[in-house]
Amino acid sequence: MIKAVVLDMDGTMFDTERLSIDGWKKAGEALGCGNVMELIEQAMGITAAAEKELFLTKYGPDFPFEEFRRISVDYSRDYIKENGVPVKEGLFELLDYLKREGYRIAVATSSSRSSTMSHFENTKITGYFDQIICGDMIEKSKPDPDIYLKAAQALQVPPQECMALEDSPNGILSAYRAGMKTVMIPDTVPANPELEEMLFACVSTLRGVIPVLENLKKGK
Repeated sequence: MIKAVVLDMDGTMFDTERLSIDGWKKAGEALGCGNVMELIEQAMGITAAAEKELFLTKYGPDFPFEEFRRISVDYSRDYIKENGVPVKEGLFELLDYLKREGYRIAVATSSSRSSTMSHFENTKITGYFDQIICGDMIEKSKPDPDIYLKAAQALQVPPQECMALEDSPNGILSAYRAGMKTVMIPDTVPANPELEEMLFACVSTLRGVIPVLENLKKGK
């Protein structure tokens, strides 16, 4: 029986992965390193520290990562300041359903706590969540299972009684390794046969998670 639902944030709850991609493009153009886009899929869902390691391993210690990240983050921050955090379809409907049905709810995001809380305050959703687990609260980034195991521990629910909602390969692998039933809501990366082997279900929007949970309650 599923007792808790753990959501990824960027690309799952909020349409912020696309902002990150646009920010990467802007930073790449500004610094004359447009080839960085080849790393975008590998970088989805990981912490800033893991992203830095990825870049320096690929391009060497002289790569101006701090400047690259500053330009990219500033782009996203300026967009959100002007337009607000873009919310994914069905988010509030799903959260209302989970609260009404008595599920425990957590977020497991590789973003920092300051960024996470800024997004939560912007969208006024903090009150829905029982636990908020962020990238700067763990040692190992997704795709390691640490963040999902920490979320389950904080919720006081065994991982096998948790459902994880994810959009990225790194996140899916993390939740799967933690032993959670994993549902993909594809964002910038589509499902593929390798990912599908790890998935309990794949739905097009967060709203689609509701019938998945309903069917589980009915034993389907």
